[in-house]
Amino acid sequence: MEIKIDFTKSPQENAGDYYTKAKKLEQKRLGIEKTIADLEAKLEKSILTATASGKAVTAPSIRQKKEWYEKFHWFFTSSGALAIGGRDAQQNEVLNSKYFDEGDLFFHADIFGASVVVLKGGVSASDTAKLEAAQFAASYSSAWKAGLSSVDVYAMRRGQVSKSTSKGSLGTGSFLLSGEREWYRGTELGLAAFSEGGKLKVVPMLTVEKLHASGIASKFVELGIGKEKKSDAAKRISKALGVDDLDSIIQQLPAGEFSVIVH
Repeated sequence: MEIKIDFTKSPQENAGDYYTKAKKLEQKRLGIEKTIADLEAKLEKSILTATASGKAVTAPSIRQKKEWYEKFHWFFTSSGALAIGGRDAQQNEVLNSKYFDEGDLFFHADIFGASVVVLKGGVSASDTAKLEAAQFAASYSSAWKAGLSSVDVYAMRRGQVSKSTSKGSLGTGSFLLSGEREWYRGTELGLAAFSEGGKLKVVPMLTVEKLHASGIASKFVELGIGKEKKSDAAKRISKALGVDDLDSIIQQLPAGEFSVIVH
């Protein structure tokens, strides 16, 4: 323990200063203990009152820690590979500059206004994982809002995607693409939502079909192009899966209208 001595004061004065500080700390400690005791008494009283009135007593909710990729659209393929997609042009930029590495694949629907989807380790991923990432990219594109059932999607490697041209840098959300693209023609739009550990997960339909077969997503909500507003679809998802955070559900859905089928 480090003790600071003021050499301009006598030993008695230094001892007096420490006594005063210790007294103040003791008063604070007693105050904190009293506050805790008061809160515990109030909580116990609330529980007794609720029990007496027949009301259900719910435990206080615990905020779950978010992973870095949860600020984007994201999912894990049925084989466990992470895919992350931009929610807007700014996030598309961040994905390209910060999270798109050698060995990854860049997926984009062949339509103006679409999420950049980066499949981590995509170059060596299975064909199934690539198809799942392509469906994710198709679903988070303007094709959903336009009511299209399918759209072409392409994939490219790190060295094929750039931000600079001979005339300078491109605008936000625009990229210079070079070389041959890997095409996924007529990719069907389709998403599904399920709850795992109390957390809502939105994945491609191709993915949930495999998860459901393995018992992971025993109950899920199928999302397709329809006539329900996003807010109404979010409420139905909330009710079906027991997820209360409507804002979080809405943020994870693409722009447009929906059909909702509970499985």
